[in-house]
Amino acid sequence: MPLKVIIVGAGIAGLSAAVSLRLAGHSVEIFEKSLFAAETGAALAISPNGSRVLAYLGFSFERAQAQPLRVWETVHGTSLERISCLDFSNCAKRYGGPFMAVHRVDLQKELLKLALEGAENPATLRLGAKVAGVREQEGMIELQDGSLHQADLIVAADGLHSVVRSAVLKRESKATASGLSAFRFLIPTERLKGDPTFEKILKWKGPGVTLLADTTDTINERHLVWYDCHGGDVQNLVGIHPTRAEPDGGEEDIKASLLEEFQHFSPDFVKILNIAEDVKVWPLKIHTPLPKWTYGKVLLIGDAAHPMLPFGGQGANQSIEDGGALGYLLKDVNDANELFQRLAIFETVRRNRASRVQTLSKMRMGKEKEIEAELRLYADDDDTRTFVERT
Repeated sequence: MPLKVIIVGAGIAGLSAAVSLRLAGHSVEIFEKSLFAAETGAALAISPNGSRVLAYLGFSFERAQAQPLRVWETVHGTSLERISCLDFSNCAKRYGGPFMAVHRVDLQKELLKLALEGAENPATLRLGAKVAGVREQEGMIELQDGSLHQADLIVAADGLHSVVRSAVLKRESKATASGLSAFRFLIPTERLKGDPTFEKILKWKGPGVTLLADTTDTINERHLVWYDCHGGDVQNLVGIHPTRAEPDGGEEDIKASLLEEFQHFSPDFVKILNIAEDVKVWPLKIHTPLPKWTYGKVLLIGDAAHPMLPFGGQGANQSIEDGGALGYLLKDVNDANELFQRLAIFETVRRNRASRVQTLSKMRMGKEKEIEAELRLYADDDDTRTFVERT
């Protein structure tokens, strides 16, 4: 008999798990607190480890209007002169999956389609369903409306501020300030057309990720990451910078902070920053890996289990891996005893891997040796190689 699974959260982790569990033959019900009324979000880089799982789930990169990321170039922010360039055009052949950029909303829509549409065993989705409490031993959630819902397994995929995680841990997960924050904003490509300066810089930009580094400041980390998404119709930009005092004047002050941080960059590029709208800023925090992900009949995945910094671009990819692995390991499982055995395997495999990636996400490239001892805490039992040997 198929398992009954409740998934809390319809983000990337939750929907990847829903599709994977549907393919495994289980009954899936998704509870999402929002109404999906205002579709927002920025773009994500999907590396081969994530794109391989998405392909297994039947994901259409074409329908999601994903953009191939053929290069990763690093340039001086002030002069735009190239420092280095990595060629990713051979990713699919070398690593089994392409390196792509996709808007979060496009990714979510395609995963929803795979989870909900079609006649064979579709998942169900409840919107506006806010979880108020969890009974982990009973496999039960209580919604804010007082209704109770029970399943063989509750998958907590409700993100960084997970209500389910707080309920089963009886405390908040530990986090410390990194000292860095991230500006995020999108610019419609159409806004850059018809202006000679904008068209020149678009022609200059490589076909993939461009990282504009502040090489004038040897103390503070400051850089901008730029790539397009949504079929090339949207430019996605992220500005990493030392955390500033929180602005009082809302959106205008945030944009002013963005311009102040990067005012010494190339004038052509700063002109692009000047037309940015709806600029958001988030402080970046370091989260300590959790000691376990399973609590009774509750399993944590995605950002509820392993929130990480953006360095390395693995947050979404690890969430996709979680979802794909869960369905794969629970295929043909139809009784509670076997369920818990498989969940133990899932936690052993996924927690170590995601904790390594989570730990690496707080370090800049080339400094991984500094945290080798910490990484060993999450090494697979039979793997005694150093970080250098592993890479």
